Amino acid sequence: MKFVRQVFAITRKDLLIEWRTKENLSAMIVFALIVLVIFNFAFELQGADIRVLGAGVLWVAFTFSGILGLGRSFAAERDRGSLEGLLLSPADRGAIFLGKAISNFIFISAMEGVTLPLFAALNNVALPWFPLIPYIVLGTLGFAAIGTLLSAIAASTRMREVMLPILLFPVAVPLLMAVVKLTAGALQGSASSQIAWWFNLLLAYDVIFIVVAFWVFEYVVEE
Repeated sequence: MKFVRQVFAITRKDLLIEWRTKENLSAMIVFALIVLVIFNFAFELQGADIRVLGAGVLWVAFTFSGILGLGRSFAAERDRGSLEGLLLSPADRGAIFLGKAISNFIFISAMEGVTLPLFAALNNVALPWFPLIPYIVLGTLGFAAIGTLLSAIAASTRMREVMLPILLFPVAVPLLMAVVKLTAGALQGSASSQIAWWFNLLLAYDVIFIVVAFWVFEYVVEE
């Protein structure tokens, strides 16, 4: 399909640029590791139970590091002057959004893949990879989708580095609440019935905001 080829081409372009420069991913990983080290040092002083507080630590690292990558998603295109060419190309606007969202999802997931083992090593805790990984994947999916849309909005402003967090965090509150509760439940071994409501909320958020972001992206990028 033409649409699928367009999505693949845009995703491939972003991945190749990152492979050559390694700017965004390296910054995201370093920032996440710094957050983990700081929290680890603080919790060791307090003697805190990492299974209780670990979910919050992980998602602070994931979200703040993810914003670094999301912020450059469209800002870099504008700086290079390539965004106008991309929008003037025959590529469908929805394909541009999906291609960008998929590449952002891959970058954030790669950062999380490095962060999780370090979190386990620093805190000497055995992570329950199932259902922890599916929860993180679903949370990252929604975060990348809405973050991609809001990054396109913020990139057109003068204070884009400041605007993205201001726009993103209020909208992402339901997602972050749900995924932190689910991650905490996985770390503490809670019964699935106790966190079923949060799982349903996370699924609903992902579906609604992915569809909404897909449909409104065309109007967001119009000058």
